[in-house]
Amino acid sequence: MTSLSSSLSSEQRAILALWYEINASLSAYHKLISAFGSAEQAWSASFSAWKELGVHRAHLQRHEQPEQTLASIDKIEQALIAKQYQLVFADQSEFPLQLLQIYDPPPLLFYRGNINRLQQAQIAMVGSRKPTAHAQKTTFDIAQYLAQTGYVITSGLAMGVDKCAHLGALAQADSDYQGRTVGVMGTGIDVYYPNHHDKLFAQIIEQGGCIISELLPHTQPHKHTFPRRNRLVAGLSLATIVTEATIKSGSLITARLTSEQGKQVFAIPSHIDNKNAEGCHHLIREGATLIYHPEQVLSDVNAQLNFPQKKPTPAKSTNLDKEDNLHQSAVADRLPLTNSLSTRLPLTIKVPEHLSCIYELLDWQGQDLDALLMSSKLAAPQLIGQLMELELLGAIEVQGGRYLRL
Repeated sequence: MTSLSSSLSSEQRAILALWYEINASLSAYHKLISAFGSAEQAWSASFSAWKELGVHRAHLQRHEQPEQTLASIDKIEQALIAKQYQLVFADQSEFPLQLLQIYDPPPLLFYRGNINRLQQAQIAMVGSRKPTAHAQKTTFDIAQYLAQTGYVITSGLAMGVDKCAHLGALAQADSDYQGRTVGVMGTGIDVYYPNHHDKLFAQIIEQGGCIISELLPHTQPHKHTFPRRNRLVAGLSLATIVTEATIKSGSLITARLTSEQGKQVFAIPSHIDNKNAEGCHHLIREGATLIYHPEQVLSDVNAQLNFPQKKPTPAKSTNLDKEDNLHQSAVADRLPLTNSLSTRLPLTIKVPEHLSCIYELLDWQGQDLDALLMSSKLAAPQLIGQLMELELLGAIEVQGGRYLRL
């Protein structure tokens, strides 16, 4: 892909200069633009003019050192020319329009990968950094299913649910549906966080997805940068799905921002003893839509967008990236439910009556064989036989010697 910004205009350099001097402060940036009318005029304004506006002292100090600002811009431009990353500004056609509609839109986005993903219909998937095995599989399967319908899966590149969502979206055999994921960073575009996710970042880019950041290169992770990331995840997406989250999870911030933006929040329930799902249960009490199958998401989101409703068909759709209206065409040509999803989503499992007693003893955290022998009162051969039947049905699985529901 050709660079959008290998040669920056004077206004674009001024935007970068402001962004550097105010340390990517959204409030300071919008205050300066509102007061002076353009980035060039704001950057050329005097120290005293900035001080009269009540600009933070640290920003004023950087504004007094233009040589450092220019050196920083030169480094960014060199990186753009070398295609280490790319840059799109809010006034360019490639900038996602949905971000211009949020309360505090960023003036620019650094990105790597396929920028066209930002223009396509997106659904956010967020949740716990330490999800249960059940939540990991559910996240992966729902992301895969939604990506097969043509939606782009957007998440925050974190451990746990975020990673499963990205990987699910990438798990497409059909080239028309590969790479349908956007990762929003809470660091600079050139900083891997978590650092062991470098392979995930590379996979997203190589398969046609996109990674973005509004923060300056080299920005390290900080507790304040992740809520900013969450607002972009919510802003880019038509709706947000929370698959599993604690009551204090940052995913609830994303859900709140989604709701404040007038969009729908979906939450997946779990059993009442699952502390990891208390956030989802709280969201449902507060009005989030309870779901247990991705078709319920499609039904609601497509209805909001007035898309035509068609039953899933096995026919292969055309190359959706060449369609002017990507998401409408994709929804009209929805693919059938994948085999893995049809066996993993909980309400699709039919447990035979003779196995129901042992199945009811199991949970999503897992129990070892000794515990099940005590609670079931069955002989070991009979218990093992029933567990094997349940495993073959796809109703349970074994992890580390523990049996758990799917």
